Amino acid sequence: MKSHQTAQTMKPATAAKKLGVYLPATPAEFQEGVVSRAELNELQADPPEWLRDLRRDGPHPRPVVAAKLGVSISGLARGGVTEALTTEQIEALKQEQPEWLEKERATQAEVRKETARLKQRAGERAEQDSE
Repeated sequence: MKSHQTAQTMKPATAAKKLGVYLPATPAEFQEGVVSRAELNELQADPPEWLRDLRRDGPHPRPVVAAKLGVSISGLARGGVTEALTTEQIEALKQEQPEWLEKERATQAEVRKETARLKQRAGERAEQDSE
């Protein structure tokens, strides 16, 4: 017996997160509707002009801002950045190199280094255990 499959849908906020865009900057019809899995796939495969513009110019959601600046989301908050930023604002911050940004980038670099060290150590232990 086959069950009828309904199209999987998601809230606009979830779709915006998956697309890496700031929801309040999306068109009203996107914000007010629901997005099916097929529609999301179509948006990713062939983004409309509004989506290309948002991805290029912003405003960008905090995870994207953090990635573009090379810091964590917590680092953004510690630096006083709590709102979405445009690409232009992100570039201006990179040029200014405020003290908090330098500090957070250094912290992020240390975190990455420590994560790599722990991963390597876990791999060595797994290798020893298999011998």
